[in-house]
Amino acid sequence: MTNPLQRRPTQDGRHTPNLWPVWLVAPGALLIVGAAAFSLYHGAELLLSSENTGNKPIKVQDVISTTVTVLTLIGAVLAALYAYRKQLLDEGTSHRADATQLTERYTKAAEQLGHEQPAVRLTGVYAMARLADYWPEQRQVCVDVLCAYLRMPYETDSTEPGFRHGEREVRFTIIRIIRSHLLDPTSITTWCGLGLDFTGATFDSGHFMAATFSGEVSFSGATFSGGEVYFSGARFSGGGFYFSGAAFSGGQVDFSVSTFSGGEVYFSGATFSGGEVDFSGSTYTSGEVSFDVSIYSGGQVSFDGSNFSGAQVNFSGSAFSGGEVSFNGSTYSGDTVSFEYLLIQPAAAIRWGPFPAIPVNQP
Repeated sequence: MTNPLQRRPTQDGRHTPNLWPVWLVAPGALLIVGAAAFSLYHGAELLLSSENTGNKPIKVQDVISTTVTVLTLIGAVLAALYAYRKQLLDEGTSHRADATQLTERYTKAAEQLGHEQPAVRLTGVYAMARLADYWPEQRQVCVDVLCAYLRMPYETDSTEPGFRHGEREVRFTIIRIIRSHLLDPTSITTWCGLGLDFTGATFDSGHFMAATFSGEVSFSGATFSGGEVYFSGARFSGGGFYFSGAAFSGGQVDFSVSTFSGGEVYFSGATFSGGEVDFSGSTYTSGEVSFDVSIYSGGQVSFDGSNFSGAQVNFSGSAFSGGEVSFNGSTYSGDTVSFEYLLIQPAAAIRWGPFPAIPVNQP
């Protein structure tokens, strides 16, 4: 059975105040006001009597005037409370309207991302990115949708089934938008610190130059198969960055003059089988960077001029069976780099340059 004294459950959303029924509040308010007026009248009479030093009788008009004045003040306070309550209701309505509008925009943008026409998909990309800027509470969700798009199957060969015209431009636009939101960590619309999941994605172009990666970022199992992908000048600090199992099989991937200054960066099990991967001039000052059990079977990988001065960098267990790997001009300080248990085949060309006294095992 419903309790008549129980307040109404909220029906219009979390911003709506939980109010008592009007039929219960109105009589109660009248009783309270009547009791207050009666008490004020007698209180004013007693007050005036106590202040009357003469023998003149207290005029009823004076008592009523004092009572009305006090009631007027109380009424003003109640009116202010009512106005505040009305403001809360209006704000609640506004919040609900905004939430509804943002949800509708999200749904529309998601539908556009799945459209067959590349122009419509591009519209969805821009709409989702703009929504992320206006909707901080759901910014991560919007970014997750864009990253999920990049994780979808992507056929780069126009002669193969599944190839979609205009798809490369759509994907390149997503990467460009993500990069633009990673340039300034102090911006109110920054995506620095958010999770970015590119697990298993295929990259044949894209630019992350000068981006700041400070959240959980995964390129695990990603394929860099062609074109040019730039991370040059990027900063990896304070998060977890995963390139584990990534395949660098073609094109050019540029990490030159990038900075690894904190957190953990994993290239564990990555395969370098073609193209050019450039880490030249990169700096490793703190945290942990792991290239352990990575495979170098083709292409060119350059660490020329890198500075290994503070981070723990691990190449242990890596296999060099082909291609060219160069460490020319790199600098080392302390026991910060491990090259233990390397497997080096004659076909591999490794250029160490000036090399410190770090144990290297070549079974």
